Amino acid sequence: MQRAVQLFLLTVLLVSLTTACQTVPAVNWDARLGNYTFDDAVRELGPPDKSATLSDGTRVAEWIVARGWNTPSFTTFPDGRIIRTDGLRGPDSWLRLTFPPDGKLKEWRRMWR
Repeated sequence: MQRAVQLFLLTVLLVSLTTACQTVPAVNWDARLGNYTFDDAVRELGPPDKSATLSDGTRVAEWIVARGWNTPSFTTFPDGRIIRTDGLRGPDSWLRLTFPPDGKLKEWRRMWR
């Protein structure tokens, strides 16, 4: 009985590891040039974090794809107090999509800031 329980738990562990480690395939933005619209982007990514319409009708929109990392800093005092402060901060990952007046994706760019 003990052996059957161990085998069952091992099987559950392996199944959960193989399903949890699957990643979403990367988007091929070059393949989307000329046929991807702003509405498609909003459906997929949600409303943009920043957006602007230029005088010629071109719409430039930016989405935060991933927040940057944060490494806190701790200071310890002789009396036992510990103070946490913000330490190093990594840049956020942004995606900028440019749509000319015809509404089809013209340019894309990944940025870090």
